[in-house]
Amino acid sequence: MSIPQSGGGPIESYDQLAAYLASGCKPKADWRIGTEHEKFGYCRDTLKPLPYDGPRSIKVMLEGLRDRFGWEPVYEQDKLIGLSKDGANVSLEPGGQLELSGAPLETIHQTCDEVNLHLREVQEVADTIGVGFIGLGAAPIWRHEDMPMMPKGRYRLMTDYMGRVGTHGTQMMYRTCTVQVNLDYGSEADMVQKMRVALALQPVATALFANSPFFEGKPNGHKSWRSRIWRGLDDARTGMLPFVFEEGFGFERWVEYVLDVPMYFVYRDGKYIDALGQSFRDFLKGELPALPGEKPTLSDWADHLTTVFPEARMKKFIEMRGADGGPWRRLCALPALWVGLMYDQDALDAAWDLACNWDAETREALRVGASVEGLQARVNGLHMHDLAREVVAIAEAGLKARARPGAGGLVADETHFLSALQETVETGKTPADEMLERYHGEWAGDLTRIYAEYCY
Repeated sequence: MSIPQSGGGPIESYDQLAAYLASGCKPKADWRIGTEHEKFGYCRDTLKPLPYDGPRSIKVMLEGLRDRFGWEPVYEQDKLIGLSKDGANVSLEPGGQLELSGAPLETIHQTCDEVNLHLREVQEVADTIGVGFIGLGAAPIWRHEDMPMMPKGRYRLMTDYMGRVGTHGTQMMYRTCTVQVNLDYGSEADMVQKMRVALALQPVATALFANSPFFEGKPNGHKSWRSRIWRGLDDARTGMLPFVFEEGFGFERWVEYVLDVPMYFVYRDGKYIDALGQSFRDFLKGELPALPGEKPTLSDWADHLTTVFPEARMKKFIEMRGADGGPWRRLCALPALWVGLMYDQDALDAAWDLACNWDAETREALRVGASVEGLQARVNGLHMHDLAREVVAIAEAGLKARARPGAGGLVADETHFLSALQETVETGKTPADEMLERYHGEWAGDLTRIYAEYCY
C-alpha cells in the first residue's frame, strides 16, 4: 500500500483538485513504467509467515537489504518500515508482504532488470536466515490468526474499519499479493481512453494472471480468490466504475468520485489521525471532525487518492490493479501486457475497439467470471480465452511498434516479455490451473508442497 505523500501546499480552491491530476500529463517521450509487486515471506522449516521482529523476521530482511545493498531506511515512530534507493521503494503490506515499488523507467528491459536485481538481493538475505519468499495471489494455508500486523498506523486504522464495511477487507490486507504497473497519460483525452481500456480489459488480466486457487488449506472454487476478495471489500471504493464510460468523464468527474469516498486518516507529524468514515468535502470546508478548523493540503489530497481501490486507479498516473502476484517471470509479463496495450496509439485504439460496445453489466460479469473460472469464463457470448488471445496479440503488436531494444541492442524489442502469457494462451492453463492439477495429482492434496515448488 501507498506510503504518505508529500510536497503539496494548502488547498485554496476546489479547482486545485483536478489540476493536481492534470499535472500528471506528460509528453509521450517522458512516459515511464513503474512496476510494483508483493510477495509472502515465510520460515522455511515451519512454513509460518514472518513476524515483524525476531531473528527471522521482516525487520531482519529490511536490515539485511539496507546493510548489504545500500538501501536507505524509512521509519515510522522509530520502527523500520521501508527502504528507498534510486527512485524505488521497498515497503510492507499489513501482513508483512514485502513490496517493491519500482522506479519510473523507460523500458520493460529496465524494469525487468530492476525486478531481477531486487529478487536476487531478497534471496541472498533470506537464505542467510532460513527464510523463503513465494509469489501467489493469496496465502494458500495461513488463517487470519496466523498473520502478524506490521507497525504502521495506517494499517491499525484500516483493520478496524474493514470489518465494518465489507466481508473480505482484512483478507485483502493480510493475505493477498499483487503485481501491478503504473503508466502515464499525455492529456485528459488520453487519460480517458486509457482508463476505459484499463477497466474494461482488467478482467482479462485477472484471468491471465489467476494464481490464487487455494485459501485456508484447500481449493476455494475460484481461479483468483484475490479477485473475489476485492469484490467483498468495500463497495464505496472498489469496482469497475461505470461512470468512467459515461460521456463527460475527465479529471473533474474523478475528483467527484474520490470526494464521495469516506476518508481513512489524516497524516500529521509522522502520525496517522483517525478520520474513518469522515468526508473530504467537510475537510475542504474546515469542518473535519478529526481536525476541526483545519483545511487540507495537496498532500492530504494525494493521500486520500491512495485510499480508493478500483480495478484501475488514477493518481498522477494510472495503476493496473487486477492481477494476482505470481512467479518470477510473470512479474515482467504484467508491465509488458499493459505497456503494449497503452503506449502505442494503434494498439490502444485496437484495445478500445475490442471493448467499446460492452455495457456495465458485461464488464462486471467478466470481472466475476475471471475470478471464478479464469480463462474458461464465458459471458454474453464472449469467451475469456478468445479475449485473452486477442489482447495478448494486440499487446505484442504494440511492443513491436514501440521497438525499444535491450541487451545492448541485441534484443530488438520488448515482445519476449510476453512469452509467459503466450504460453498461457496456447495451453489455456493459468498458474491456478497448473497448481490445481498438481494438488489433485502429484501433491495428493498436500498443499505444503506449494512452498518448495513455487519459492522464488
